[in-house]
Amino acid sequence: MPQQRFSRQPDTAGKLRVSFEFFPPKTDAMEDRLWETVKRLEPLAPSFVSVTYGAGGSTRERTARTVRRILEETTLTPAAHMTCVDASREEVDQVVAEFVEMGVKRFVALRGDPSAGVGAAYRPHPNGYANGAELTGAMKRQGDLDISVSAYPEKHPESPDFATDIDMLKRKVDNGATRAITQFFFDNDLYERYVERARRAGIYIPIVPGILPVHNFTQVANFAGRCGASVPGWLAERFAGLENEPQIHALVASAVAAEQVLDLIERGIDDFHFYTMNRADLVYAVSHMIGIRPKADLGAEQPAAA
Repeated sequence: MPQQRFSRQPDTAGKLRVSFEFFPPKTDAMEDRLWETVKRLEPLAPSFVSVTYGAGGSTRERTARTVRRILEETTLTPAAHMTCVDASREEVDQVVAEFVEMGVKRFVALRGDPSAGVGAAYRPHPNGYANGAELTGAMKRQGDLDISVSAYPEKHPESPDFATDIDMLKRKVDNGATRAITQFFFDNDLYERYVERARRAGIYIPIVPGILPVHNFTQVANFAGRCGASVPGWLAERFAGLENEPQIHALVASAVAAEQVLDLIERGIDDFHFYTMNRADLVYAVSHMIGIRPKADLGAEQPAAA
């Protein structure tokens, strides 16, 4: 009798953890969509949900407002993104202190994108933290905080080589990082090789794969090109001809994301961070396929994940 795949075993879901990433809304309509997404995903009981900053910290006030509302109106545990772009050390430290006073204990520490956007030249603030490692150390000095940092399976586009990239991650860990969350990727072999590099360098914190369901292939491909993430030819082929077929596009997107996550489960991964783009359906569908169910359903008998 063939051995049952790990991802299809009845108890697999109980071993898995998920977290979700949102971005602060820019308009009333976007705020409505965000909160529809939050409420839709809240019953899945993620480990935490993170709220991003815009380039150069441009959405700081909206980020704080969103985090506060999550704290006050939901059962979710929010993690606030922090960046050091265009801000002095004193300004960054004050923002962290304000979040801590609000009740936030989890953070995602990132150097951040330049104000001009992804791909523009980065210049540290003359009185600021120079990078994510310095930022992590400064935040850790403010208390016993849970700090996630970034990791790049295809290396950061500004890193000259993987050795430099892994050294930066090591510095973040030495300064107090709790876990790393990766840039999105579509080739699981890239992620696995990156984790192997990190382990050989003595980095043993969890390296959580960042999963991006493809809500719009054209937009994702353009963004990937700017941030150094590759788009495999087979992925482009999956979405070819679906530009004017939104329903079919969504079906294919959920299948692609589920395929990626299920393969990672087979490789022993049990923790996933989803970039939701403030849309619930694809993330909810993939979570359902791996056995993550609403809290109210946890006591009921669950079918094995697909």
